[in-house]
Amino acid sequence: MNRVFAFTRRNIKELLRDPLGYIFCLGFPLVMLIIMTLVDRSIPKEAVTIFHIENLAPGIAVFGQMFVMLFSALNVSTDRSGTFLMRLYATPMTAADLTAGYIIPMLIIALIQEAITFTAAFIISVIIGNTLNLGAMFICMLTLIPSALMFIGIGLIFGVLFSEKSAPGLCSVIISLGSFFGGIWFDAENTGGVMLKISKCTPFYYCTKSARGAMALDLSWKEYFLPFIIVIACAVVVISLGCFSFSKKMRADLG
Repeated sequence: MNRVFAFTRRNIKELLRDPLGYIFCLGFPLVMLIIMTLVDRSIPKEAVTIFHIENLAPGIAVFGQMFVMLFSALNVSTDRSGTFLMRLYATPMTAADLTAGYIIPMLIIALIQEAITFTAAFIISVIIGNTLNLGAMFICMLTLIPSALMFIGIGLIFGVLFSEKSAPGLCSVIISLGSFFGGIWFDAENTGGVMLKISKCTPFYYCTKSARGAMALDLSWKEYFLPFIIVIACAVVVISLGCFSFSKKMRADLG
């Protein structure tokens, strides 16, 4: 456990040294939150509800997690490209220790990102006269933890399997697909048809749906619990695959 904590501290320091982390993980979601709120204020309220602050905040929170995935992939792939991981392989650290050492700091970043996003959303809601429910925000933040782990796991897999040049490009594809099929920028339910069917085949749709269900305090089976369970299952599968990939890569490098 001490080895994991030491490795976690090292990775946190590396993340704090990267200014791009502040821009994309923390700054960019806030900018999008403000811009989309301005868009919502400039169109008829009945026309598009997806940009209302109670729907926008959970969507932006999920969107921000995708950039945590990007930095997870960069962190791992950069360490792989040098000799740092090879030196760690010679230590008593196991693949599980290394995996936890990468996941924990990224999860901390994701939680900080959530706190900043929802704090900004609450301030905006007070300004526009549509104050968000603090209890609903807290439930939503807890609901978003499995999706954060899922995205971190995806980044871990990309970082293990691909180079520091390829991994970010693949993460960009996931960000585009997640933003689109997750229903962050459009109402997938009202769109219906083929688009809704495709969205329901991706985990991104359920990440956004469970977060918005929590924010609306609609804790029904269809709107919250079923999507939330699907996200948890996806997170478990992805993290397990990430650990397996790391272990297999470690054995291959040592062999």
